[in-house]
Amino acid sequence: MIGTGLPVRLQTILFTLTLFVALPCVSAEVEGVRLWRAPDHTRLVFDLDGPAEHKLFTLQNPDRVVIDVSGATLGASIADLPLTDTPISGVRYATKDKRDLRVVLDLKQPVNPRSFALRRHETLPDRLVIDLHDRDKVEEKTIEQVQDSGQRDIVIAIDAGHGGEDPGALGPGGLREKDVVLAISRYLHEAIDRKSGFSAKLVRSGDYYIPLRDRVKKGRQLRADLFVSIHADAFTRKDARGAGVYAVSSRGATSETARFLAQRENESDLIGGAGSLSLSDKDDTLAGVLLDLAMTATMNTSLDVGSSVLNAIGSFTHLHKKKVEQANFSVLRNPDVPSILVETGFITNPDEARRLRDPSFQKRMAEKLSEGIVSHFTSRPPAGSWLASNGSRTDRKHTIARGDTLSGIAARYNISVADLKRANRMDTSMIRVGQTLTIPSG
Repeated sequence: MIGTGLPVRLQTILFTLTLFVALPCVSAEVEGVRLWRAPDHTRLVFDLDGPAEHKLFTLQNPDRVVIDVSGATLGASIADLPLTDTPISGVRYATKDKRDLRVVLDLKQPVNPRSFALRRHETLPDRLVIDLHDRDKVEEKTIEQVQDSGQRDIVIAIDAGHGGEDPGALGPGGLREKDVVLAISRYLHEAIDRKSGFSAKLVRSGDYYIPLRDRVKKGRQLRADLFVSIHADAFTRKDARGAGVYAVSSRGATSETARFLAQRENESDLIGGAGSLSLSDKDDTLAGVLLDLAMTATMNTSLDVGSSVLNAIGSFTHLHKKKVEQANFSVLRNPDVPSILVETGFITNPDEARRLRDPSFQKRMAEKLSEGIVSHFTSRPPAGSWLASNGSRTDRKHTIARGDTLSGIAARYNISVADLKRANRMDTSMIRVGQTLTIPSG
């Protein structure tokens, strides 16, 4: 023991501390390096086998970003990173002071860098995330400027869930939710853009991650009439199946499934990495206050649009629930933009996974989503829109879904049953699922 005359307990503590100080620092290994390009930034991710401290700084003449990772070694290749269309011209690395990993990013132009660490989460390792935000981007024409040129289009913001660092739910054969929903979102963009008086905008147009709150913010910036978030989620039981539509709930979820899905989606920022943008208690409170203060019409519109979409997709695919459910999805917390989340199917169900992988199903799903959205706004066109002035010259269609009645359809579109039957040359009130009715102007 260390020294004599000291109590045994104190000697033991001192001996243990001596051993601890003598031990070398535990090093972390970089097991993987990945890179994604987004419209306004580039993300570089280092996968680590354990947590590690890091420092980031920039140098000029020439422009560089330097990342020092304490006690780390590089065990992955950086030779094949896709640097095209990024501000990075090259990546170099070396060992600093014989114990730290230094990575140097040579730049084509100056950037605004930001870095943060993500701790291990479920199957994902510890990660170091470097975001290089572009400078001096050319501003796109704003929706307000477009509206000044005449009667405005109805703007639909389409949000493909997950992306980049966050693959979303995983299905058989390595099927990834982020790929499925991006494909459906692109088909939906095309379908809506073909409709007179509508303009579709993709919130995520490629394989990169957007924090949940930034998705909500994008919908507001676009001054969207509707925000649609597309998903293909998982559940604990592989026999769970069917499409569903969700609106936000300030009072909690309407079913166990809704609660489970909301929890999974709200964890996306932990997986994809929103850094300092992750939700905190204060922000949750603020979101709740905003929802309470917002007009109840926003939530009611979300439920109305959701019903229209549910009717449309229910005419060709199985529904998990025959009504619009409500859950506290973060991505739907928009106080003044009606928002819905569409589950196009359960990717963990082998049969539905096969369909979700099929481009023909993806396109058909998008067409039905478009049909439901267009049907809602055709019957209730926003003031000042092209559709409000020209809707009477635009044919409206309604596809019969399970549970529909002729009187219910007439009430929904604010017309009489007699006018509805006359427009469709019907002698009886009998209708069938999948039948398409022409809706006369009210």
